[in-house]
Formats: sequence, structure tokens, C-alpha cells
Amino acid sequence: MIEWSDEDLMIRDAVRGWIEAEVRPQSERLESGELPPYDLIRSLYKTFGMDELARSSFQSRLEREEAGTGAGGQDGEDEDGGARGGNAAMSMLPVIELCKVAPGMVSAMGVSLGLAAGTITKRGNAEQKRRWALDLLTFDKIGAWAITEPNSGSDAFGGMQATARRSGDGYVLNGSKTFITNGPYADTIVFYCKLDDGSQPRDREILTFVLDRGMPGLDQSKPLRKMGLHSSPTGELFLNDVQAGPDRLLSSGSGSGKESAKQNFVTERAGVAAMSLGVIEECLALSVDYAKKRELWGQRIGDFQLIQLKLAKMEVARLNVQNLVFRHIEMQRAGRTPTLAEASAMKLYAAQAASEVAMEAVQLFGGNGYMSEYRVEQLARDAKSFQIYAGTDEIQVTHIARDLLAR
Repeated sequence: MIEWSDEDLMIRDAVRGWIEAEVRPQSERLESGELPPYDLIRSLYKTFGMDELARSSFQSRLEREEAGTGAGGQDGEDEDGGARGGNAAMSMLPVIELCKVAPGMVSAMGVSLGLAAGTITKRGNAEQKRRWALDLLTFDKIGAWAITEPNSGSDAFGGMQATARRSGDGYVLNGSKTFITNGPYADTIVFYCKLDDGSQPRDREILTFVLDRGMPGLDQSKPLRKMGLHSSPTGELFLNDVQAGPDRLLSSGSGSGKESAKQNFVTERAGVAAMSLGVIEECLALSVDYAKKRELWGQRIGDFQLIQLKLAKMEVARLNVQNLVFRHIEMQRAGRTPTLAEASAMKLYAAQAASEVAMEAVQLFGGNGYMSEYRVEQLARDAKSFQIYAGTDEIQVTHIARDLLAR
């Protein structure tokens, strides 16, 4: 794949038109945190039939599983309810286009769909999928994926302190989570913790539970203030003796919780490439337009070679990240999932490219670039987050290098 098809471009233009009509007019309210993004995301789903597509795909897949003729993720379907490679535009183009205006909306949408719903569809039984997954896949409910803790950011598994203690046939959960996307508003929470069985803390089994908003002992904080991604509410979770029955435990068994988290890391990191492409394309378009209009010493700044160098490097970054996105689409069509190292390499390069392009755009705009009116200021703050969440740049390097050294 070297370019979007005519059908892809039609979908892109339709999504772009919806964004211009529905999202851009609300950008200030989204950026201030006054407007949570969820009603806009639901509008996107309904406008393009994404909710009905997810519903029909979910039902057909579940029927095949119960009949014993197929399992989730087989027979040409992804675990999150979409057709594998069937229509790349409907999965990638909305991400790219939304990130030109409000990257945080994509984070909120992706965590609810790809991580929360994705974990339940991969690890849950039929009853659990009906109970929780479908409402997340259609975005009738909001999901959160809770793994990060105050003292175990990059060491997510080894440093995890949240615990599950057996009590009768159920469990008692305790602990806290931080930097949780959708945390303040989530209806359904996929919660990772360690089984408190008396063994050494770092050696304990990772368990995964599904929790509901309003459960006794579960507190969800107000949105945290942060540098960027203001259209993506982020919060903390506090669990104090939360009672969880065995019906809330996903796929028990040694290593299952850790394995499901690693699979989600692949999904999340590969998705950052599409998010980065949106930011890069918008920064480049804004910079080219500004370079044509802004004049110094009687000529447009685009005629100066240093400005041309900035634009040229932005275009190189755009092409490279776009090619990463195209490669990922082709892998999906071929039924192949990226390895953790491949996904880490995609994220490392794309996130750095987006951050560098956005900062160069601020520099090109000069004093205006430092003002929120010109939007590159917001995009620069948002792009920086790509190098931190879903694993920092340093963690991506570790995963890539380990894979290379193990060959």
C-alpha cells in the first residue's frame, strides 16, 4: 500500500466534514476541560454507523464461539469487533483526522474500545462479553484500563502493589491507580492487580477484574490537570476492600493477566503511529500556510532557506510515519499482528517525529506559535504525550533492543 484508495479518500472527506462541523466549534471547550469528549464520540459512532457495525460483528462472532465454529479474533475478525483488514479507512482515518484537532478524543476512544473492550473480548467468557463488552464496543458505555500505579509506571508488573485477596469464592481488592484515561467518567473498569497469596510480591500472579462504576469502596477522582491532551479526561482510582465475585475475574490462570496486558501494549503502541500522523499533517499544513502569508523584510518567510529546511524535514517525517501506518494496515489485511518490538519501534519513531515536527512548527510561527490562537501550541503539548504514555521512549528502546539481542 503506497496511498489511500478513492474509497478511503471519500471516507476521509466525510469524516473531515463531520469534524469541521461538530468538533472544531467545540475545540475551546474540549481544551478547557469544560466539555468531556464522550457525546461527540457517540455522535461519530452513530453518524458513520460504527455502533451498528460493532453490534452486528459482536453478535455474529459470539454466535460462532458458542456454536464451537470459531473463536474471537478468527474467521477474519478482530477482537475489538471490526473486520480484520476489511476497511482500513474506518479504523485509521478517523484517528488521523481527529488528531488534527483534538488528539485527546482519540485517546479516550482508543482506551475504551481497544484496551477495555479489547481485554474483555480477548479474555472474557460469553457471559462476561455480553455483560460488559458490547456496551463498550458501541460506546454506549465508557471504559477505562487500569494498570499504572503511582510507584510502578514503567515497571508496571514488577512494581504493582494493588492486590486481590481471596475471600470465600470471591476476592477483596485494594490499591490505587493513576494516570487512568477515562478514569473520572468510566462506567466499566478493567483492573489489574496481584494475587495476595503470601509469595514474594514481584512473583505474584497478575489477575484482571472488571469493575463497575459505583461499586462500594471504589472511588474515581476528578480529572487531573495536565500539560496536554486536555480533551482526554485522566484520573485516579482508589479501591478500599472492594468485593469482587468470581464472575468479574477474566481468564484466570498463571500469567494470563500479564499476557493480556502485553497484547494491549501492542495495540496501543501501533495506534500511536496513526495519531502522530494526524498531528504531523496538521502542523505541516499550518506551517506551509503561515510560511506563504507571513512576511519579513519584504518577502514571505517561506523564501528563506532555514524555513524551507524546517518544511522539508516535516514532509520527510510525514512520509515516513505515513508509511508506518500503511505497513500496519497491510499487516492487518494479511492477518498478522505486530510483535511487541515492532509496535515499540513504530511508536518510538512516530512519537518522536510528531513531537519534533510540532516543536518546529512552534518555532516557525515565532511568537505567534507560543500563543494558543495559532493551534500549533496545543499540538506541541499534545504531541509530547505520545513519548510518555503507552510506554516512554526509553521503554520502547528496551523492548526493541531485547528483541534484537535475543535473535
